[in-house]
Amino acid sequence: MKILEKSSIIPFNRPWQSTREEELVVQSLASGKLCGDGPFTRTAREMLEKLTGAPAALLTTSCTSALELAALLLEVGPGDEVILPSFTFVSTANPFCLRGATPVFVDINPQTMNMDPTQVASLVTDRTRVVVPVHYAGLGCDLDPILALASARGFHVVEDAAQAVGSTRNGKVLGTEGTFGTYSFHDTKNITCGEGGALLINDPAFVERALVLREKGTNRSQFLRGMVDKYTWVDAGSSFLPSDLLAALLVAQLEDLELITSHRRRIWNSYHDELADLHVQGKIFLPQKSLFDESNGHMFWLRCADLDERTRLIAFLKGRDITAPFHYVPLHLSPLGRRYGGREGQLPHTEALADRLVRLPLWAGLSQDEAFRITNSVKEFYLG
Repeated sequence: MKILEKSSIIPFNRPWQSTREEELVVQSLASGKLCGDGPFTRTAREMLEKLTGAPAALLTTSCTSALELAALLLEVGPGDEVILPSFTFVSTANPFCLRGATPVFVDINPQTMNMDPTQVASLVTDRTRVVVPVHYAGLGCDLDPILALASARGFHVVEDAAQAVGSTRNGKVLGTEGTFGTYSFHDTKNITCGEGGALLINDPAFVERALVLREKGTNRSQFLRGMVDKYTWVDAGSSFLPSDLLAALLVAQLEDLELITSHRRRIWNSYHDELADLHVQGKIFLPQKSLFDESNGHMFWLRCADLDERTRLIAFLKGRDITAPFHYVPLHLSPLGRRYGGREGQLPHTEALADRLVRLPLWAGLSQDEAFRITNSVKEFYLG
């Protein structure tokens, strides 16, 4: 059996790393301040606030925990409904389900794989508390109709921008138009500290309470700012602070965000250009290039004709040492989703397209030769 060199396999993802990560982590270790809200946490927060223009950007242990903090701040509870796409990761739903709310699943737009805003209005009831658009693949969901409906019907919009750090839509930074936006710095995202996230607070009225809830429900933040002479338990919160060691990693990554985004966009465009003929011939479906002009190049997906073809394509690429996974199993058809009323035929686009989507490897540092190897393999599968 042939033993492959590690370098011969093209992984789906490889986190970006420069020399700065190690340098800043060593600085953090030397500082003796490793817990949350240390000097690197403050630096990362300032960098995110400058990047986004949000009134406050609070680091959290994950995007999931950022969504959990948003649910706490909005006092979501039993009897409330939260509208979200079924085509997303479970982290979009769990924070609200944990508060006792009922998820209401909406179909996607086949062109973008994002929530279809035209279908939201029919799902809004007097119990609707939150709508959670997901900016899938770093491409902005069309928020204008959703925000207008939120203003008219009195619900909140929480943007799941886990995949969208560095993306904009119509000149607006993704994550900054809803009441809250949430980012992920997981190992698979454009910039990473291994595990981590951030809550963008776009309504300043929520900032002070957010500082309390993320510090176990205490007013420790006010104590550190000299506003009170001691801190104590004032609200029901939890611990959402990541270590300052992780924040040091994140600062290094934020310093390279523009470079990382440029690399990923270059590979994204190369994939699209090389595979465009297959799209024109109707053999695969590609995302519209014009829609991705403002994206961060987080993900490149293509759609096959059916599940069988997708299974064979993934196996074919694996045989050429190329890792290309699919994404996602629709939430409304999962065991827990069915307990919330999910059923076959409920969301036709989600159900038809989820079984056909393949993601190609995409990360900063992927070489042009590797990109050509990937697209040539896809062409070989379809054209022989």
